[in-house]
Amino acid sequence: MNDPILRRLSTLDRFLPLWIFAAMAGGIFLGKVYPDLGAALDRVQFAGVSLPIAVGLLWMMYPVLAKVRYETIGQHVSDTKLLGTSLVLNWVIGPLLMLALAWLFLPDLPAYRNGLVLIGLARCIAMVLIWNSLACGSGELAAVLVALNSVFQILTYSVLGRLFLSVIPGWFGADTAALHVSMAQIAKSVGIFLGVPLVAGFLTRKLLVAQKGAAWYDGVFMPTFGPTALFGLLYTIVLMFAMQGHRLIELPFDVLRIALPLLAYFAVMFSFAFWFSRRLGFNYETTASLSFTAAGNNFELAIAVAIATFGIGSGEALAAVVGPLIEVPALVGLVYASLWARRRYFTA
Repeated sequence: MNDPILRRLSTLDRFLPLWIFAAMAGGIFLGKVYPDLGAALDRVQFAGVSLPIAVGLLWMMYPVLAKVRYETIGQHVSDTKLLGTSLVLNWVIGPLLMLALAWLFLPDLPAYRNGLVLIGLARCIAMVLIWNSLACGSGELAAVLVALNSVFQILTYSVLGRLFLSVIPGWFGADTAALHVSMAQIAKSVGIFLGVPLVAGFLTRKLLVAQKGAAWYDGVFMPTFGPTALFGLLYTIVLMFAMQGHRLIELPFDVLRIALPLLAYFAVMFSFAFWFSRRLGFNYETTASLSFTAAGNNFELAIAVAIATFGIGSGEALAAVVGPLIEVPALVGLVYASLWARRRYFTA
């Protein structure tokens, strides 16, 4: 722990992998002791998601979005090179890479393959803000890229879903699958799980800075309030594992087969985005933000679409559930890799 960057992290941030694995184990234990807990938690839903999990998703987003300096966002919006790079990484390279890995690792399991494709098409709009913050990326740029991904998600997810599941496989004589999801459904999910905490974060910063000043807000309020986002993340992980952990235990080999292409995706996508962004001459903060938004995925949307289209007991739904369970520790590892790359390849 001699890295000066890591020393600036709180104890909670620094040992996040430990807390996450503890949350995973705690969730599985909770689901084992109370086998009916998943059904009970899922009984009350909000926007198609279990209400307790929806609370966690909103909770982990709100403090991160309250940290963004919204007054500086305009300078990023005008950078066409930067936004163009993000669009290519997220909406061309990312989905094609996941499609290729799904076919490479799961040629005989079309249901799991479809689930991975749904994950690859759902670009990250949630947890990426936490990973980007931990890696010392640009919070303002990450907010802009998340908003950009949200708009493209609303406009293109259903179209790309049909293309990648119903059209492209047919070109190679493979089985095709139908995807029934409307732009309105996607817009509702994005509007709630991004829009609500975004508005709350913006108003929190605007009102408190006007009342107490920016120095107090950034130096006193956020160091206390900001870390609660990670408590929201850990809370969400516990509930997810409590609800779905039994499926991982019952089908360990299937989970392993799903996990392998996911791990390959996160490693390849992040590494390529980081290398590509650095070659384009972006500084570390911009490179980190571009890389994390390119590597992360919107698992809330992928799970919701998989369940609504194929059913909660389908292979597609299982693959979608495994997605965030693999993504969380993988992205935590990439946070440390990003911090190492900052020290190795970028001047302070």
